[in-house]
Amino acid sequence: MFMVRPMGENRFKSYIFVPEKAKYSKGLDRPNVDCLLCAMARGDREVETKVVFQDDRNMIVLNKFPYNPGHLMVFPKKHVEKLTDLDEEDLVVFFKLVRKASTLIEKTYDPKGMNLGINQGRAAGASVAHFHLHIVPRFESETGFMEISAGSRVIHESLDDSLKKLLSNIEILSKDE
Repeated sequence: MFMVRPMGENRFKSYIFVPEKAKYSKGLDRPNVDCLLCAMARGDREVETKVVFQDDRNMIVLNKFPYNPGHLMVFPKKHVEKLTDLDEEDLVVFFKLVRKASTLIEKTYDPKGMNLGINQGRAAGASVAHFHLHIVPRFESETGFMEISAGSRVIHESLDDSLKKLLSNIEILSKDE
């Protein structure tokens, strides 16, 4: 990781480069698997996965490159590329799990808001051709010293620490509705 300060008009904004993420986004540093999320679902050892929860249909994992601590991805285990590929029953089960995952984040992190997002297709920002939904906790205190003075984002919690925190409230995901 390294920082670059641009010249000219934007000279006070810096950028932190994380070459590992750039390689990963371009597929250069990804495991050689047919589909990253399908590999996670089948427990492929080639893919590093921080599993929060799984049942017979869906899975919740921590995002490898989180925007904030507790950034989750929820996805169906079967390979589908679009929301419209899910049948009615799978759709209902999926979004009930998304609701439970949102509750898990609320109880674990007490965020002041959340972003729930679906990027479907490369043109929409999807780096994986497997339908998934991001849940990103948002905090009023996100704008800190580094963001203001250096225009840089700092994630202050490791994925392992996030996983431990989330698993301490895991019963939320197992409750019947």
